[in-house]
Amino acid sequence: MKLLFERSVKGRRTYLMPKSTFPKAELPDHLKRKEAPRLPEMSEVAVARHYKELSKQAFGVTSGFYPLGSCTMKYNPRVNEAAAGLPGFTGVHPLQPKDTVKGCQEVIIQAEKLLCEITGMDNMSFQPAAGAHGEFLGLLLIKKYHEERGDFKRKRIIVPDSAHGTNPASAAMVGFTVTHVPSDSEGQVDLEALKAVLDDTVAGLMLTNPNTVGIFDRNILEITRLVHDAGGLNYYDGANLNAIMGWVRPGDMGFDVVHLNLHKTFSTPHGGGGPGSGPVGCKKILSPYLPASKLGDEEKEKSLGQVRSFYGNFLVVVRALTYILTLGKEGLPQASGMAVLNANYLMQKLKDVYPMAYDRLCMHEFVMTLEDIKKKTGVSALDVAKGLLDYGMHPPTMYFPLIVHEALMVEPTETENRETLDEAAEAFMAIYQKIQEDPESLHLSPATTPISRPDEVNAARNPVVRYSFDKQ
Repeated sequence: MKLLFERSVKGRRTYLMPKSTFPKAELPDHLKRKEAPRLPEMSEVAVARHYKELSKQAFGVTSGFYPLGSCTMKYNPRVNEAAAGLPGFTGVHPLQPKDTVKGCQEVIIQAEKLLCEITGMDNMSFQPAAGAHGEFLGLLLIKKYHEERGDFKRKRIIVPDSAHGTNPASAAMVGFTVTHVPSDSEGQVDLEALKAVLDDTVAGLMLTNPNTVGIFDRNILEITRLVHDAGGLNYYDGANLNAIMGWVRPGDMGFDVVHLNLHKTFSTPHGGGGPGSGPVGCKKILSPYLPASKLGDEEKEKSLGQVRSFYGNFLVVVRALTYILTLGKEGLPQASGMAVLNANYLMQKLKDVYPMAYDRLCMHEFVMTLEDIKKKTGVSALDVAKGLLDYGMHPPTMYFPLIVHEALMVEPTETENRETLDEAAEAFMAIYQKIQEDPESLHLSPATTPISRPDEVNAARNPVVRYSFDKQ
């Protein structure tokens, strides 16, 4: 489609401004532009059509199936948006006197109470702006804990190879060295490998459970016990809490600190960079170090202090609280149960054709490996993902986790119905048929989208992010 600048016609206008009744004020010369900005000149109908055309090219959860495992692109109830849009929430200022924002205070108080109950934690801070930011704060808490006890030799964080990629990055930013432990044949933490790296230099373990291959580790209680026995603390990456919400709690599994992705599990539209919220909950032993979250609260004596301006992304907390109160005690486990049921249903429909990385009951997502298919036919995970675009669905996560070669990670989410999952299975099967009969055609997919397959490497390395007027 043409850009606005390409549709511009000199002298066209979208509006007519009435003649001003106020005296004209001149800016000082040093504040004036040397030349007028080159803005597109268009009629109102042309502008309206341009943005309508753009909207048709944007794919989201209201457009079709969006099984993107790394972001949980589920449908988010509109009631959450209505609550977050209330003037009493959108019109406040973080520097208002405490007694003028009692409603906002109550939101944070109630959210902390309910999220601590869901996770099995004692206290929570809502300052972190997103999941990785929450990881950073959680690790700072662990570091502070050991330093307060005078145990300065604990410089290592253990991270399984099935963890989210932000885990080792966050640990390194805090100043820890990272020790990796491999997975066993069932996608779980290799217990013997874990035991071999535990000593009095370990500060803690970062664990995603269920992990990035969609597996709930059966040895979770033994894992956390081993770390505690070695004097370390256990950090729970709560990005996949949508698989266990209401069924089990990280605090009951032996974890001392957890971060949550409110923008993922608790229903804020996620994608395109935000908005996010990564609150950190912890047990009492770490509570003195938490930043203050409630409006007007003073930082405690041993608090790490602010990690973000004011009180975090407040409206994301409003959406999360609305989501929790709407679903209630019975609805939360039903939602996570549906996420697990949908993933297993789709996996069972595909497993006889597409090899699974781990052929066992999964949680909220499953991972296929197209390594053998690529060797035999030349069709890669990327080719299959691009082919799915021609069937009106967004591709699943590609090439992650890294421990699975030619990986496709599929997360149907709890908001999809059986008919949608059946249609998705049919699309996967149709592509498999193409793999057998005409594999070369998949190298050219997609064929029905506004643009076909771009040169993604060149686009990433040499992006064109501004319009060149030389084209005119």
